[in-house]
Amino acid sequence: MTTDAAGPVTGEASASWQALGTGVQVTVTEGRQLAAARAMLEADLAAVDLACSRFRPDSEIVALDRVTGGGPAEVSPLLAEAIAVALRAARLTDGDVDPTVGAAMNAVGYDRDFSLVAREGPAVKLTVRTIPGWRQVEFDEQARLLRLPPGVRLDLGATAKAWAADRAATRIAAATGGGVLVSLGGDVAVSGRAPDGGWRIRVQDVSGRPEDPPTGPSAVVAIRTGGLATSSTAARRWRRGGDILHHILDPRTGLPAAVVWRTVSVAAATCTDANIASTAAIIRGRAAPAWLTELGLPSRLVDEAGRVHTVAGWPTEAGDAS
Repeated sequence: MTTDAAGPVTGEASASWQALGTGVQVTVTEGRQLAAARAMLEADLAAVDLACSRFRPDSEIVALDRVTGGGPAEVSPLLAEAIAVALRAARLTDGDVDPTVGAAMNAVGYDRDFSLVAREGPAVKLTVRTIPGWRQVEFDEQARLLRLPPGVRLDLGATAKAWAADRAATRIAAATGGGVLVSLGGDVAVSGRAPDGGWRIRVQDVSGRPEDPPTGPSAVVAIRTGGLATSSTAARRWRRGGDILHHILDPRTGLPAAVVWRTVSVAAATCTDANIASTAAIIRGRAAPAWLTELGLPSRLVDEAGRVHTVAGWPTEAGDAS
C-alpha cells in the first residue's frame, strides 16, 4: 500500500509505502520536494536491499556464501559501508550486537522475509549454540576485502535499516535543501532544518506517525536532529510448538534474548547509534537502564507488563515506573 499526503506545496508533505520488509515513510518540510525525496529514498532502499538482504538469492551478501577456498572477497562500496557499520556496532556493545548470527537466525525460523514467516508452526529444537563472533570476521575497509570463516553467515539486520535511514535522510536534505524525516520500520533519522516544534514521533512497539492510533503503550516525542530507534521483542514474534520466539538474538546463546523489555526506544546523534543502543538494551535486560544512563542516551523502556521506565532525560510519562 502506498500513500502520499501533502498540504500546500510550501508546507510539510509525506509519503509511505512498504520496502525492506517494513513500513517506509518520508516527510519533507517543503511539499514541492516530496516527489524527488521519494524517488531518492526508493533508489537508496533498492540498492541497500540488493547489497544486504539475506533473503534474496541475488543479493551480494548471499553471494558471499558461495565464495570458496577461504580467500578474501572484494565487496561493493555500499556493502563495505554496511559491514563496517555492523562491526562498529559489535565493538561498541562488546559483541551484544553481532553480525555473525545469520545461521542462528535461520535456525530459529527467521530465514525469509518476515511477512512470509509462519506465525504458528511445529516445535523446533532450540539449542544453545556458539556464535562464530564478530572478531572472526577479517575486513579491510579501505581495500573492501572480506574474509569469513567457513560456514559463517552475516546478518546485517540489526544495523542496516537504521544506517540506511541516516544515509538517505542526509542525502535527501542535501539535494533538496529542506528538512527531511525518514522512517524505516520505526528507525527514524532526520536531517536539515526541523519544523517548528521539532519532528513529532509516536513511540510504541513500532514507532509511527503521531496522528496514527496507538497500539500498546505509547508516547509522542519530538526531535530536531539525529535519530530515534525502537527495538521490540513484541513486533516480530512467532510461535514454534510451545515456544514464542522473536528476532533479537543473544549472541552468547544463539537464541532469542530473554524478554525483560518488550520495547526499548533511544534517541541519539544518529539513528544508527540509537538503534545499536536499543538493540543492545534488549539483550542486556535488567542491566540496560544503568548502561543507557551511563552513556547519557535518553531512553524509554517498556517491560512485559507494560510499565514504562525512562532514563537519561527522556520525558517522563504518567505512570512512569522509573
